[in-house]
Amino acid sequence: MAETCTHDHAHEHIHADGVLAHHHGEDVVCVDNVSFSYDGKRVLENITLHVEQGSTLGVIGPNGSGKTTLLKLMLGLLQPEIGSVRVLGMTPAEACARGDLVNYVPQRHTLDWQFPVSVRDVVELGLAGERGLFGRLGQRERRRAAEMLDAVGLQAVADNPIGELSGGQQQRVFIARALVASPQVVLLDEPMTGVDQGAQESLMTLLGELKKRLGLTMVIISHNLRSIISTCDQVACLNRTLHYHDKPGAISHEMLLRLFQCDFDALLDTKEGSS
Repeated sequence: MAETCTHDHAHEHIHADGVLAHHHGEDVVCVDNVSFSYDGKRVLENITLHVEQGSTLGVIGPNGSGKTTLLKLMLGLLQPEIGSVRVLGMTPAEACARGDLVNYVPQRHTLDWQFPVSVRDVVELGLAGERGLFGRLGQRERRRAAEMLDAVGLQAVADNPIGELSGGQQQRVFIARALVASPQVVLLDEPMTGVDQGAQESLMTLLGELKKRLGLTMVIISHNLRSIISTCDQVACLNRTLHYHDKPGAISHEMLLRLFQCDFDALLDTKEGSS
């Protein structure tokens, strides 16, 4: 089994009032004093946050706040300019290369939905690390893919082209693809993008159920505060620096106003896309 990042000292979390809180526990994602720049422009500054085993961390912030950059650092797609990132005791690249430790649900707008592939094919692509991109799946792998399709409620449309599904259904397919290799950690980048309000609530409920059923640790990048509050154990509020890192219920209106430059209630009422 992969190692967690254990520490003898308490981990520091920043409250909105600037007071430090502490907790102990096994951490599977450790971001320590990380800074990163694009073309000389600093987009992340001295970020330290830890994700405990079995928890869900929500990372929120306005557009351009560094959320996706932080996710890419956790995936090993970028290297920190300063500081370190460890996932399950390894570098992110090492953890992701294993295939069965960390997986990723991308933003919907980055995908080509006209590609002629079935729902089942997309989910089975999540097993490419085990048998190679063009290798044949065995009975065990096909059964696992079918189980994940059933877990996200899409077994009935398994043979349909993925481009014919609604936004919420497409996102469920990519959640199933991320889970089919039985990872311990799942990173989700803006999972509510292009999903209507009703489907968003259903999707967040599903994520909570899958987390408990499969014993997952999750990191969810989002600017949708409502979904983060309803789903996550911990919230990190990011805008180049870390403004807050603790339980979602203690986030203040004043802190969010400074972070997003908008009204708290308007942020909660944000609607995204259509199904």
